[in-house]
Amino acid sequence: MRARAGVTQRAGTVTRGDAAMGEVTVRFVGGPADGLVRDVPAGPDGAPPQRWIMRHPDGTGPVQAGPDHLYERDRPDGAGGWSMRFVRTDPFGVSE
Repeated sequence: MRARAGVTQRAGTVTRGDAAMGEVTVRFVGGPADGLVRDVPAGPDGAPPQRWIMRHPDGTGPVQAGPDHLYERDRPDGAGGWSMRFVRTDPFGVSE
């Protein structure tokens, strides 16, 4: 995860200003990120965001333009993580 202005990351905790936000482990199911496991910011309830736009699931980085892959929160996996289910792929820039 890249740091943004006012946002820092420390050992599983993302801090925005003075408020700490935890992270949760998700497994992406379907689409180009199928099987990828990644930590994403958790909400106050400990769940991942309802929707997540995945860019560059192959690790090519933010320098290269590419399509946006939309995933939606599915359900907890029983081991403390969650599944994010593939919805669709949008051409580059449509999700902006």
